[in-house]
Amino acid sequence: MCGISGFCCFDTDYNKNYTKWHKVLVDMRESIAHRGNDETGEYLKRNIGLSHTRLSIRDLYNGNQPMIKTINNIEYAIVYNGEIYNTENLKTELETKGYVFNSTSDTEIILYSFIEYGKKCVEKLNGIFAFAIWDSGTGELLLYRDRAGTKPFFYSTPGGTLVFGSEPKALFCHPDITPAIDENSLLELLSIGPARTPGNGIFSGMREVLPGHYQIFSREGTKQVCYWDLTAAPHTDSYEKTVEMVSYLVRDAVKRQMVSDVPVCTFLSGGIDSSIVTAIAAGCMQ
Repeated sequence: MCGISGFCCFDTDYNKNYTKWHKVLVDMRESIAHRGNDETGEYLKRNIGLSHTRLSIRDLYNGNQPMIKTINNIEYAIVYNGEIYNTENLKTELETKGYVFNSTSDTEIILYSFIEYGKKCVEKLNGIFAFAIWDSGTGELLLYRDRAGTKPFFYSTPGGTLVFGSEPKALFCHPDITPAIDENSLLELLSIGPARTPGNGIFSGMREVLPGHYQIFSREGTKQVCYWDLTAAPHTDSYEKTVEMVSYLVRDAVKRQMVSDVPVCTFLSGGIDSSIVTAIAAGCMQ
């Protein structure tokens, strides 16, 4: 996993006090360096700051972040945590549209997909992810979270500034955010803890990007968009067909997650589920 963090405010010119705000970005990503510290980076412009601490898994040398692309004089920047399982399919599709790749990282796949398909590019992604993209052309910061909410993504909006990170402690490094609890915090902790209601970040004023959603932050404010929701439908397949389909889905899911430029391991709990995953993974290595 990696760690992402950053902030955005359209009423603040961060370049006027570059040293201060660059240090805030460094402090934010250092606070979550345990998520991966192979490479680090910061991106700071007039209204936007992004930082990243990386656990290198795909393309160990050319996938560093923040990743920046400039097309038609428009600059795009991304910080990303996760893994996309259909990268090869997307890469082939984008290459037919004229895109040239400088890495084999899925980060570049996401960024080019956004440039080509716009905000709804997330509908094409098969994977687990939390990522932020700055679009200098529209002047928007977009926050995306995967369908099941596997990857964490916290944010807060103190005084009109959007501050985000993979963990709450990254947000606490921003000078406008102080850790505090309120009545809702206690209800979350004592009523249903350790679970949380969707979107709740426990600390006062802190929220999470909802699973299957993305948020658009611009001069007009914040807009939340649902791009995926779980639907229920009658199951009409036979027993035999059901067994065949479940087998295919499990094997396909494990196989897609075996793509890595570093050794892959599994966690064995002793249960049948982790044993099945490990057996399939071992088969993929042969």
